[in-house]
Amino acid sequence: MKIVKPAAAGTLESSDILITLKPGDGTLDIQLTSSVDVYYHDTIMQVLKDALEEMEVTSAQVQAVDRGALDCTVRARMITAIKRGSEVES
Repeated sequence: MKIVKPAAAGTLESSDILITLKPGDGTLDIQLTSSVDVYYHDTIMQVLKDALEEMEVTSAQVQAVDRGALDCTVRARMITAIKRGSEVES
């Protein structure tokens, strides 16, 4: 899927994550800020990468601001942002 416009999903509330996507330059650039980064950075990054791969996104700038979201929430927010940024309806 190709990201064609900026998109976001989520909030900055506790136990949520705000994901913002922009069209990329041919690579995936993921920036993660998390209140639990020291404990879960690798896990959160893997969930983000897995969702991007599942949706076949190969080029995007991703900004993720995590406030302790569960893996299922991280995945759902990423998929929603991808769909909004690619103008795919479901």
